[in-house]
Amino acid sequence: MVKDTQPLAYAANGHSKDFDPTVPPPFKIAEIRAAIPEHCWVKNPWRSLNYVLRDVLVIAALVAAAIHFDNWFLWLLYWPVQGTMFWAIFVLGHDCGHGSFSNSPMLNSLVGHILHSSILVPYHGWRVSHRTHHQNHGHIEKDESWVPLTEKIYKNLDYVTRFARFTVPFPLFVYPIYLFGRSPGKEGSHFNPYSNLFPPNERKGIAISTLCWVIMFSLLIYLSFITSPLLVLKVYGIPYWIFVMWLDFVTYLHHHGHPKKLPWYRGTEWSYLRGGLTTVDRDYGWINNIHHDIGTHVIHHLFPQIPHYNLVQATKAAKAVLGEYYREPERSAPIPFHLIKYLLKSMREDHFVSDTGDIVYYQTDPHLHRD
Repeated sequence: MVKDTQPLAYAANGHSKDFDPTVPPPFKIAEIRAAIPEHCWVKNPWRSLNYVLRDVLVIAALVAAAIHFDNWFLWLLYWPVQGTMFWAIFVLGHDCGHGSFSNSPMLNSLVGHILHSSILVPYHGWRVSHRTHHQNHGHIEKDESWVPLTEKIYKNLDYVTRFARFTVPFPLFVYPIYLFGRSPGKEGSHFNPYSNLFPPNERKGIAISTLCWVIMFSLLIYLSFITSPLLVLKVYGIPYWIFVMWLDFVTYLHHHGHPKKLPWYRGTEWSYLRGGLTTVDRDYGWINNIHHDIGTHVIHHLFPQIPHYNLVQATKAAKAVLGEYYREPERSAPIPFHLIKYLLKSMREDHFVSDTGDIVYYQTDPHLHRD
């Protein structure tokens, strides 16, 4: 085993000071599975559809109110609230992609396409790459979401790219770029059926999702002509970018920004269980219910087939098995402003990992952010 050295100082959240998260856990994934009550695995399509109806009705009501009153004070309230609702329906489409929405692949695909296409996400393209992320979570070379840059890739980036990649707010707007071109060091597009992201048997689905994306984008252009570009920007465009910010913020902090740095793996040291245990639960206060408990992320990563409305209970049941390998999230105020400090700290410190070693930690480029 080749391993970066990191000081062992886990005192927060009930961890002993000498707890080493890189030590293989003394339990197997089957033991975690057995601890979760049977009913947590049951998918109720009517309950899932009820969440869809709830979110769609809220979105429609917000649009109607914003257009009816049409004053700048209300627009300033509308944009963050509607952007958060766009993020909420992304999470429901995310459940469709995992098959946790229902046991019907047809229903999952139909609802997933409607929800994700409406916010300019290519459903099957995203679904397949997200599946790759879950299957390889915590693996330096094979993971797909917010993968660490190796030192060689990092040093080959120009300064402007490095600065933008690790300076808030720029990373919070990268998701559309990622859909078209992925991350540094990786090639492919979520819209191209022949991208190396996808196996041949997924090409038809990718093409259908790309077509749905084009139809939605064309509809927005058409609406801008028959109404006005400014109205489409106010009703849809700005909330879309708020949604993108939520998506990048939440997904980044699920795998980064813990007060004590967590390991990344490669080679024989990686396993599905060890990789999944590097994910981080987050508390989002009032937003927990709005975005369907996506912050309850460790159990979701290990068992993505569990419906979102059972994740909290499943996590409570699994803690007895996970022990110190589970990190309790910091409690949030109604609005999760407390998470901003973890994002900023991670962006200042987590820049690249070593090109070698099977267990590695993020390292810092001292020249990137000079005061």
